[in-house]
Amino acid sequence: MRCIVVDDEEMSREIIRKFIERTDFLEFAGAFSNAIDASNAIRKDVVDIIFLDIQMPEMTGMELIRSLHNPPQIILITSEEKYAVEAFEYEVADYLLKPPSYPRFLKAVNKVVEKKDSQNAEPIREDKNVFIKVDSKLVKLDSEDIMFVEALGDYVVIHTSEKKFTVYSTMKAIEQNLNFPNFLRVHRSFIINIDKINDIQEGNLLIKGTIIPIGGSYRNDLMKRLKII
Repeated sequence: MRCIVVDDEEMSREIIRKFIERTDFLEFAGAFSNAIDASNAIRKDVVDIIFLDIQMPEMTGMELIRSLHNPPQIILITSEEKYAVEAFEYEVADYLLKPPSYPRFLKAVNKVVEKKDSQNAEPIREDKNVFIKVDSKLVKLDSEDIMFVEALGDYVVIHTSEKKFTVYSTMKAIEQNLNFPNFLRVHRSFIINIDKINDIQEGNLLIKGTIIPIGGSYRNDLMKRLKII
C-alpha cells in the first residue's frame, strides 16, 4: 500500500518514513511539510494511507481531510490526545501519539489492512433454493415459498403458496435438507415454515387455512423460536 507522510516536523516525518520502509507491505510514496502540497500530490497520484499531522500552519490536518472527496485511509499523528475525539468523526483509521513506537505504528497499519480486506471481501450469498424430484425431473423451489411439509406414508407433500408437490422421501431427509432457520418440525408428520404461521391456539397452529397439530415433544422448541411479546 502506498503511503505518504504529512507533518511540519522533520523528525516526525523521518520516524514514520523509516517505519514505512521497514514494513514489507507498505511503500513510501513521499513526505510533505504542509497540507497544501500534500493535497496537490493526492489528487495526482494513488495514495492508500496518509499519515497526517493535525496541527500545521496554513492548512490543518482536519481541514485537509474535509477538503478531500473520498479520501484514502488516514492515520493521524499528533502530540495531543485531545484531538482524537474530533478525528474519529471523520472516520480515520487510527491515531498515533508523538513520538510513536514501531509496535503502535504496526497496530494502526493493521487496522487499515483489516478494514480494506473487509471492504473487498465478497458478500456471502445464502442460497435459499432447493430442488425436488418430481417424476423424472428436478424442480427448483424457493424455500421461502414453502409453507409446510406433510408426511404421507412413504411420500411427503410439500405445500407452497401456489401448489403442492408429492415427493418420494422421508421426513428425516426433508428435515436435513430444509436446514434453514425458519423451518422447524412441530409434529412427527409436519415441518413448517415459521414465517407462514397465522396463529397458534390450543395445541394447533394455522397456516393459510390448514390446521396443523403441535406434537408434545416439539412444543418447547417451537415456543423458543417464536418472538412473543
